[in-house]
Amino acid sequence: MPATPIKIQHSNIDFLEKLKKNNNREWFNERKTEFLSEQANIENFASALLTELNLHDVIETPSGKKSLYRIYRDTRFSNDKTPYKTHWSGSFKRAGKSRRGGYYFHIEKGNTFVGGGFWEPSPADLKLIRDDIAFDAKPLRDILNSKDFIASFDQLKGEQLKTTPKGFEAEHPDIDLLRFKQFLLVKKFDDEAVLSDNFVQQMGQAFRNMRPFFDYMSSVLSSDANGE
Repeated sequence: MPATPIKIQHSNIDFLEKLKKNNNREWFNERKTEFLSEQANIENFASALLTELNLHDVIETPSGKKSLYRIYRDTRFSNDKTPYKTHWSGSFKRAGKSRRGGYYFHIEKGNTFVGGGFWEPSPADLKLIRDDIAFDAKPLRDILNSKDFIASFDQLKGEQLKTTPKGFEAEHPDIDLLRFKQFLLVKKFDDEAVLSDNFVQQMGQAFRNMRPFFDYMSSVLSSDANGE
């Protein structure tokens, strides 16, 4: 008999929907066993996703279980005091200082996606990226204009300056790229895809399609001023 595919179950999503309506500790504690059962399947899914990643990248995160974020919210500095997240999520860290970028997944009814990139580049990293774009934007544009990139992510996303970044000319031909402060890749999935038998492969392919962008950024951020 063929192996049963590791997949997101209806119950994984249903539990989150019930939690959205009953986001309090009493309700959650009464259903802790149910939560642990649903979380165990998400751990299995994350392990399968890690296997997909290891086919084409070197990942530091040791297991699917270790990739998962806790469901408990940090409410100390938030006006929203609901104690629990209403999604499943996790991330995988690439191994080694020269491999930059990371992989994130988020599972929620009507809002499932994978993401990757650079959320808050340091000033030094941002300067390296902008200097490289200003010198020759073609390598990056080739990636952003590739068929696989557009099919998965449509376009580069992230916060941008409304003005010209310091040290660059407003008339620079690549000013559209130079204005980026964040460099994010996001692919969304509809609910039908999330529950499909091959969803882990779909997520895995989206992560694989991030690699050219990550490889470019890693080269920029791990090279010295002489490109070595």
